[in-house]
Amino acid sequence: MRRIAILGSTGSIGQSALAVVAAHPDRLRVVALAAGENIARFVEQVARFSPDTIAMSTPRAVSDAGAELRRRGAAPSAQASSGAEGLIAVATHPEADVVLFASSGTAALDAVLAAIDAGKTIALANKEILVMAGAIVMEAARAKGVAVLPVDSEHNAIHQCLHGRSPADVRRLILTASGGPFRDTPVHQIATVTPEEALRHPTWTMGPKITIDSATLMNKGLEVIEARWLFDVLPRRIEVLVHPQSIVHSMVELVDGSIIAQLGVTDMRLPIQYAFSYPARWPAPLPPLDLARAGRLDFTAPDATKFPCLGLAFRALAGDPALPIVLNAANEVAVSEFLERRIGLTSIPDLIGQALDAYEDGGSRPIRGLADVREVDRWARDFAKAGAGRVQSRV
Repeated sequence: MRRIAILGSTGSIGQSALAVVAAHPDRLRVVALAAGENIARFVEQVARFSPDTIAMSTPRAVSDAGAELRRRGAAPSAQASSGAEGLIAVATHPEADVVLFASSGTAALDAVLAAIDAGKTIALANKEILVMAGAIVMEAARAKGVAVLPVDSEHNAIHQCLHGRSPADVRRLILTASGGPFRDTPVHQIATVTPEEALRHPTWTMGPKITIDSATLMNKGLEVIEARWLFDVLPRRIEVLVHPQSIVHSMVELVDGSIIAQLGVTDMRLPIQYAFSYPARWPAPLPPLDLARAGRLDFTAPDATKFPCLGLAFRALAGDPALPIVLNAANEVAVSEFLERRIGLTSIPDLIGQALDAYEDGGSRPIRGLADVREVDRWARDFAKAGAGRVQSRV
């Protein structure tokens, strides 16, 4: 029996993870759950899985969830807390074997380091953790001998392709991208797209922020930064290909020219189950991949003109160690501004580029720990919020 703690249980990844737990009741048990403010969904999860420890983002949410559970006659015996303290309590639950970080944002940074220090296996779906503090997190994991298992389908695919291989055997990591909803949209039409259009992802069902990142290809840029830290490879050895069918989840090119690929159905339960079962393989309650029905697999290079966010991510990764922090923070602000209809989609890379320029103009500052990470993050958010009213959509 593997005991699971989940941070971000009410989001799409968290729900898929609980579906995996439900499919393997003889192998998996939930011991701790943390969520934001979706009280109705969280109450359903707590009532069904009976975790020992629970947390929500605010004391009010915890109180309201407890009241609703009591009203249903399912008063929880779990220890409850909120905020950063609650995340750490869930991440360090003494019985947890695997901790899934499925929440978005930077709030989980302290929690992931606490989980590593407690010797937990880390299942990672939160992009910001490695984008902002990849060197810090992976060094802590190496020092404690803790495994960091990627849950993103692309990194999970690379992990599978690399399994048992020497780093000396590897020439390139190749991340695949669906291309998002505007893959075939002429570049001159991108500036006028609406949030509703950008949220119509052709392949995956995800939260709004990550869906917009997919529309700009920033999602793939963030994944490039993650891959650099997860697999300890130089940026020049990471490439991106657009693959509309989303069947090949990523590939590894070996030094002899052979390419190893991981293929599978487009369902997040598969990489989540892999992280929960690793190094074992379990049967999955999913339909098999039908390659004959798929018919064809297409690959093209990403359009750098239409999707400048990808180039900005490579620029950040190649520059000052603080630049990925600036990139991530400015992007979060810009995406929020777009969803609120205050800027256009093409203003997102404009705002990020301005933030990178401004930080570089101010000179390099070392990143020694999380305090430095948060200081740069705060600066970048303030800069992006102030600049959002000035950027103009590029036509």
